[in-house]
Amino acid sequence: MSAMSSIVSKASSRNKAGAILFAVGTVLGVGYPFAVYFLRGSMPAASFVLLALCLLMLRLVTLRSATARLWTPPLLVTAAVLVVTTLLNAEIAEKAYPALMSLTAAFAFAWSLRHPPSLIERFARLRQPELPLEGVAYCRKVTVIWAIWLSLNAVVATVLALWGGLALWALWTGFISYLVTGLLVVSEFAVRRLMPAYRSGR
Repeated sequence: MSAMSSIVSKASSRNKAGAILFAVGTVLGVGYPFAVYFLRGSMPAASFVLLALCLLMLRLVTLRSATARLWTPPLLVTAAVLVVTTLLNAEIAEKAYPALMSLTAAFAFAWSLRHPPSLIERFARLRQPELPLEGVAYCRKVTVIWAIWLSLNAVVATVLALWGGLALWALWTGFISYLVTGLLVVSEFAVRRLMPAYRSGR
């Protein structure tokens, strides 16, 4: 019994550590554009790329579940693209991280559409394992919406990184895009609460 308690305690500690690391990575990721904006004149571009690579590695080490590990291949590709872009043009590479992360997420959502269950369905089944067919169809539609939004966000972030001003790029990638994402999350949650498939599963 004591051995079992020890195993459970260790697993709980790992989960807490993973959650803390994930939260730290999220906060740093949100603040990354503003770090580039305010510190660009005092730090070389390669320093920001190194920070972006560290954030990617942090994401990788916090991937635990089978669903979360869907992100591993695109995250590794993102890291490789950052390194290659740095060798070609470090000033562009330092602003590439937000666009690449959005594109990574879009790829994961789109990939799950070709290889079901969809990503949103996988998340939904964590709370409602017996998801009805209406719920499955709804999750697929939501996954499509997220794939489209994240792709659009990647395009906007790329355009601003290449041709927009640094302030506008930081405002979009560090604030506006997260605001839109938050509105999507809240809207989807509100719509889901009205669906019989989800109400019946409470």
